[in-house]
Amino acid sequence: MSSYTTISSDKLARLIGTANAPALIDVRTDEDFAADPRLIPGSIKLSHSNVPDWGSEFAGRSAIVSCLRGEKLAQGTAAWLRQLGVQAETLEGRFEGWKAAKLPLVDTRKLPPRDAKGRTVWVTRARPKVDRIACPWLIRRFVDPNAVFLFVAPSEVVAVGERFNAAPFDIENVFWSHRGELCTFDVMIEEFGIAAPALLRLATLVRGADTARPDLAPEAPGLLAASLGLSRMYDDDLEQLEAGMLLYDAFYRWCRDATAETHNWPTNKAKA
Repeated sequence: MSSYTTISSDKLARLIGTANAPALIDVRTDEDFAADPRLIPGSIKLSHSNVPDWGSEFAGRSAIVSCLRGEKLAQGTAAWLRQLGVQAETLEGRFEGWKAAKLPLVDTRKLPPRDAKGRTVWVTRARPKVDRIACPWLIRRFVDPNAVFLFVAPSEVVAVGERFNAAPFDIENVFWSHRGELCTFDVMIEEFGIAAPALLRLATLVRGADTARPDLAPEAPGLLAASLGLSRMYDDDLEQLEAGMLLYDAFYRWCRDATAETHNWPTNKAKA
């Protein structure tokens, strides 16, 4: 049973992907991580040995700490974080418990190299519309919360990627791009191994909006309209991305929690 300093896998799974998700910190040893280089979605890998050095970065936030299967690394790290002003809990069952429950895990071998600050860096075409906002949302919510996105002229995406060690996405002839009828958002869900009913439902909306297939889902035209509206509201691509994060947060929560809900007026109309 969970205590006030622990959280169950089921409860954590409900928080992952949402705007108010806690920081997820994996403190497995390098040997344990090498044996299974996957992460709970949204996690960052840090060392327990120098938590006094990095822990203050999370001050004022909530955090969940996980190690492999024992408790000493996670419990000790969480205790240190609480000393530094972090609302820290440990994951009940740790990484092995999450894996045994067959919950999603991100294969870090699919990720591009990280920069000196431990962030993945991605590059795509400027003036995003659908896929180029949906994919950054997916990465920040489920793969790398600190990911950096560069928006550049279409002709320079590959060259910028090479010079700045950034992964190009949503352009032709690169790994992270459309494949057949799938859009880049679909491909990322598949490659990262994070398929879940809500994300797959959202992927159908994104694919319909991004590939002129409104027949795929009745909500796809609405997503397209909102996306095009944002692209007209913002000249700055990064400002548009921040606004788009909220848009996709809302569509994700609808996909996960509200598809059966309807709305009508007046709400107090007498039944026949």
